[in-house]
Amino acid sequence: MSVFASRADRDAIEAEHPWPAQDAPRTVYERLSRTADAHGWRDAITFQLLSGPQDKAETLTWSELHGRVTQTANLFRSLGVGEGDVVACLMPNCNETAQAILGGMTAGIVNPINPLLDPEHIAGILRHTNAKVLVTLKSFPKSDVAQKAAEALRHAPNVETVLEVDLTRYLTPPKSWIVPLIRPKTKVRHRARVLDFTAERDRQKADALDFEDRPDDRVAAYFHTGGTTGLPKVAQHRNGGLIYNGWIGERLLFGEEDTIMCPLPLFHVFACQVILLAMITSGAHGVFPTPAGYRGDGVFDNFWKLIERWRVTFIIAVPTAISALMQRPVDADVSSVKIAFSGSSPLPVELFRRFEKATGVNIVEGYGLTEATCLVSCNPVDGEKRIGSVGIPFPHTKVTIRKPGPDGVRECGVDEVGEICVASPGVYPGVYTEEEKNGDMYHRQVYLRTGDLGRVDADGYLWITGRAKDLIIRGGHNIDPAEIEEALSAHDAVAVVGAIGQPDAHAGELPCAYVELCAGSTATPDELMAFARDRIHERAAYPKYIEVLDELPKTAVGKVFKPDLRRRAIARVYNEALEHAGVAAEVSEVVEDPKRGLVARLRPTADDLDHEALRRVLGDFTRPWELETDA
Repeated sequence: MSVFASRADRDAIEAEHPWPAQDAPRTVYERLSRTADAHGWRDAITFQLLSGPQDKAETLTWSELHGRVTQTANLFRSLGVGEGDVVACLMPNCNETAQAILGGMTAGIVNPINPLLDPEHIAGILRHTNAKVLVTLKSFPKSDVAQKAAEALRHAPNVETVLEVDLTRYLTPPKSWIVPLIRPKTKVRHRARVLDFTAERDRQKADALDFEDRPDDRVAAYFHTGGTTGLPKVAQHRNGGLIYNGWIGERLLFGEEDTIMCPLPLFHVFACQVILLAMITSGAHGVFPTPAGYRGDGVFDNFWKLIERWRVTFIIAVPTAISALMQRPVDADVSSVKIAFSGSSPLPVELFRRFEKATGVNIVEGYGLTEATCLVSCNPVDGEKRIGSVGIPFPHTKVTIRKPGPDGVRECGVDEVGEICVASPGVYPGVYTEEEKNGDMYHRQVYLRTGDLGRVDADGYLWITGRAKDLIIRGGHNIDPAEIEEALSAHDAVAVVGAIGQPDAHAGELPCAYVELCAGSTATPDELMAFARDRIHERAAYPKYIEVLDELPKTAVGKVFKPDLRRRAIARVYNEALEHAGVAAEVSEVVEDPKRGLVARLRPTADDLDHEALRRVLGDFTRPWELETDA
C-alpha cells in the first residue's frame, strides 16, 4: 500500500503509475487467478447465515474461491451464456452470491438485482437486460426471494434457466432437518427450467476454464441504479473500470493481512465493485454476516462481538448503520479495527464524533456512484479527515465542478458550488443501456454529470452540498435539504433525517422533514422544530412540517428513500387541501409514472363529487393528479 495523506501523495501515485499499468490484469478472472496464485492458502471470504458470534460460518481460501468461480463460469457457458449474454443474480449475501457474480463477469455479463424490489421491477430488469440465466434462492423461511423470482419470471419469458441456491446447508441440526419440512411452497408458473446451483456447479471442472478468457475491455456487469430517485436505470461496467476499483482498494486501503467486515449487499456497487474487488486485488479477507447484512436479525446487537471474533481491521458502513450502532454499547474487544469506511450518503458531523468517541476509531468518508463503476474519492487514510467532506479524488480520477453561465457551462472556482463532474477509468460515454438516457449525461463526452452538487476547497477536498434533483424550490428560491438534515441530526434523540419539498399551492414547494428517533429516545415535532430553527441559517429553509416516524424508508444500503417520503407528503397535503375545501375526494395512492414522475391518484368519497371544485383545489399545485376513474 502507498501512503495517502494529501493531494500531493495522490499526485505522486498517479505520476508513478500511469493507468492502465503495463502489468495490470485485463479481466476480473485474471485478477482472481493472480491472487489465488499469490495467496491461495489465505482466507478469502467468510459467510455466516446467523449473526451470533459463535454461529456456524463457512470460510473459503483464495484457492477454493478461485476453483468455485471457475466451475460457476464453466456452468454458465454450458447453459449457453456467451460474452454478450446476461446472467441475472437475484440473491442476498452468501458465498454462492460472490461466486455467481464473479463467474457471471467471466462467462458473460452479470446483472445483480436487488431482491427488495417488487416483482414488477425485477421482471422489468430481466426483460430489459434480456437475461438468459437467473441465479436465485430456493424457498427459505423468512424470505420471499423465491416467491418474487417466480412471479417475476412469469413476465420475463427470455429467462431460460433458473439456478436455485439452498441456504439450508449453512444450518446445523436440528434446524437443517426442520427447514426442508417447513419450507414455504413456491408455485412454479413460468417456463424456465429449474436446476440446483450447487449440484450443477460441482459437475464442472475447477482447475481451468472451458473457454478463452479474452483480454478485452468489454462490458462485464450491469448494475441497476435505484438509490433515491425512483425507477431503476441500468449502468454498464467494463473490465477496465472493475479492475481500477480493485486497484484503488489494494493500493490505498487494504493489504493481504486485513480483514474487512462488510454487512452491505453484494448486489450494490459499494460491496461488490469496491469491497469484493478490492479483496480480490489485495488478498484481504472479507466477512459477510447474514444474508441481509445490516438488516439481518441480531447483526447490530452482535456487531462488536463479530468484530472481535474475526479480528476485523476495516469496518464498512453507511450513516444509517453507524447511527444504529451508536445506540448499542461497544461490548467487545475492537482493538483490531484500524478504520471505518462510510459511504452512500453524507455523514452528519455529530454522528462522526459519537462514533469516534465510543470506539476510538476514525471514520473515512468516501464518495462513489454506480455510473462511475463506483469509486471517486475518499478522505486520506493517512492524513487529515475533514468531517463532512468526501475527501480527495483518487489517482487517475479527475473531478471538476461546473455550472451554467451566460456563455454556457463553465468550471467553478475554489469553494464555488456547482454540479460534480467526474472522469476516471470507470467512466465512459454510453454508461446506460438505455441510449436515450445518455444524451445529457456528459460534458464534452468525457466528464460524467453526477447530478450531485458540491465544491472543491483550496486543498483539493471534495464536499457534497446536495443533490441537484433534491433541491427544494420555494418560490424560485433553492433550498438545500442537507442544511435541514444536518441541523436536525445534531439533536441527541435523532437517528435519521430525510428533508424534502412538500407541495404548496403558492410557493410550489415548502421544506418539510421526516425523522426517525434513536431507540428509547423521545422528542416532539414542536421540540424538533424549535431545535432546527436555532441551527438553520436562512428563514426560508425552516421546515414547514416535521413528522416523527417509527422508521424512515431506506434503500438496501441505508440511504433514505426520498420518493416514499414525497409520496407521503403529497398524500397528506392534497388530502388536507381537499378536506379544507369540502371536496369529497381523497388520495388513494401516489404512483410513479415514467414521464410525469409522482402522480396522485384520487378516489371519490361520496357520489356527489364536485369535479370542478376538485380541479380548482388541486389545480393550484404543480404535482400531477388523476381520478381513479380517469386511469
